[in-house]
Formats: sequence, C-alpha cells, structure tokens
Amino acid sequence: MDFDFNLILVPATLIFFVIWLLDVFVWKQHKKLKAGQITEEHTAISWAYDFFPVLALVLVVRSFLFEPFNIPSESMNPTLLTGDFILVNKFDYGVRLPIINKKILDSGEPKRGEVAVFRYPLNPSINYIKRVIGLPGDKIVFDEGTLTINGQIVSKFAQPDVGDATYERFSREHMGTHSHITRELVDAWSASQAPFINGLSNGEFATSNGHHWEVTVPAKHYFMMGDNRDQSADSRFWGFMPEENLAGRAIYIWMHKEPGWHLPSFNRAGVIN
Repeated sequence: MDFDFNLILVPATLIFFVIWLLDVFVWKQHKKLKAGQITEEHTAISWAYDFFPVLALVLVVRSFLFEPFNIPSESMNPTLLTGDFILVNKFDYGVRLPIINKKILDSGEPKRGEVAVFRYPLNPSINYIKRVIGLPGDKIVFDEGTLTINGQIVSKFAQPDVGDATYERFSREHMGTHSHITRELVDAWSASQAPFINGLSNGEFATSNGHHWEVTVPAKHYFMMGDNRDQSADSRFWGFMPEENLAGRAIYIWMHKEPGWHLPSFNRAGVIN
C-alpha cells in the first residue's frame, strides 16, 4: 500500500473547483450556453461542471469516511491475505485533512486488538497495516511464546488442525474484544533479528535470542504487530507508531484477487476481526 491516491485526487478536485468558481462568477459560459446566448463552452469548463461534483464526493468519502486499500504482503496472514481488498474506516481514529494528515476532529482512539492502517514511521509515504498490540502506557512482555500486557497474559489456543505442524503453528488469540488467528514458524524466533527490541534500552534482552523481550509504550504511541508473527516487519523491528501516523481502522474485506490474470472473487468477503 505505497501510493496515496489523494496526491492526484486533491489537486484535480481543486483545479476543477477553481474553473467552476471562475465560470460561475466571471466567465458565465455555462449560464450563457443554457440560455442560448452561445453555442459552445470551453472544454475545461464543461469538464468542471461534469467532474467537480463527482470528484468532490469521492474526496470527502475517501478522506473522512471510508477508503479502499489493497493488501500487498503476507504480514497479516491468515487474517488478511495478499490480494485482499479491504475497506478502512477513516472516522474512527479522528478526522484528518488529506495529504497533510492534520487531525481536525478527535472522534476516537485505537483499541487493543484492532487492525489499523497507518503511515510507516520510517517512510510516511508508505501505508502499513498491523494489529494494535500495545496502547500508550502499556508494558508488553514476550516470554517463550507467551505475550503479557500490563501483567495480563494474552490468551492463546492452539489450532492443531490448521497448517503444517512441522514448520508452522496457528493459534487463536484473544485480545480485547477481538479474536483472531496468528501464525508462527516453528523455532524461528524472528525477534532475535529485530533491531528495535534488541537495541538501546532493550539491549539486555539481546542475548535471549528472541525468546524474551519487553517494551513500555510511550504516550501518544502504539505498538503494532502482524498476525504472521515471524514474517512481519512491525514495531519489534522499527519501533513505536506515533498517533499522528494513524490512517484508519480496517473493517471489511470486500474482494480478493490472485496475482496475474485471475478474475477477482468475493469468497473472502467479511468483517475483519
């Protein structure tokens, strides 16, 4: 999810709006055409009357209500698969102006266990999607596969009939009001290679080989992880996600398309847990 369509949509909407405004108050070609005073209006003016209302509506919906995204990687497998097309609620985490992303209305905050889209802290031009694991102030401890938040163990139940047990483990994890499936690779301990949790103030855990680590989430930040725990470049690798980087809450899978010439399908349509 590395392209912001608003970079095209916003300028196009503004251009057509200015043309429409100039014609309404200065040129008045459209009014003269309807009155039969002229036989033709400039093409740009005609386009402005045709496209400005549509573009303005799309801009409002995408920026303040709902926006579609495509899943490009396996980091949220099995919850979200490569090729899923999802709908993101842009209102839940505060209304923000397009492009500059400045919050103008505080309408809510992420809850633990929700799947959120956000601007990648190391490169804000790229959108990431992960699950909210830690809220501001949370102390998160990972020890030998057990995740603990503020002293409470995150319940997890093995799903032995899913996947190939020789190299992967699937578990149903309960976090907040959310229940979802996570995937871990057998004996992978990918956190042993994670620069953030093994560096700086967490350096004392570097020798644990990924079996144990701890973090405390600072104010106005979140700790994010992918459901595909050993194949996800998340907060363990690049750090905390600032509140101002939030884009919205992922709420629904509406379409799926396999790579290549495959036709899209709707057999994965459903609410995102």
